[in-house]
Amino acid sequence: MIALTDAHRDAINRHAVADHPEECCGLLLGTFGDEGRKVVRDVLPISNAREGEARHNRFLIGPMEMLRGEREARARGLDVVGIYHSHPDCPAVPSQFDLDHAWPAYSYIIVTATAAGAGQMLSWELRDDRSGFDAEVVDALD
Repeated sequence: MIALTDAHRDAINRHAVADHPEECCGLLLGTFGDEGRKVVRDVLPISNAREGEARHNRFLIGPMEMLRGEREARARGLDVVGIYHSHPDCPAVPSQFDLDHAWPAYSYIIVTATAAGAGQMLSWELRDDRSGFDAEVVDALD
């Protein structure tokens, strides 16, 4: 389970719409709790480092940006608990590319983005055997 505020959802949605028709991406900073629960305390938008036409259906968080996010989280007593990205004009379900590049323990929030606005937002967790993702409960944080 992952918990985030309406303000976090709004920030992710705004980023997805602003970057449409390309994929947006960012880090979820927060804490790991009991029984696998993650609590998001902040979202950190990252520029999509993927180059060329692939940006419309692929994202890349460069190593220096990942390091920056990890350092920022650590300085605030937090961890990187997940990654968010958009699927422009496509469902908010992980692709094979997402599966091939996923890391264990993280949550993967995906939001559908269109020219008209943000759509469905879902979260996913990588299975321990890396065979696929399982849908993750998204809880509202007050």
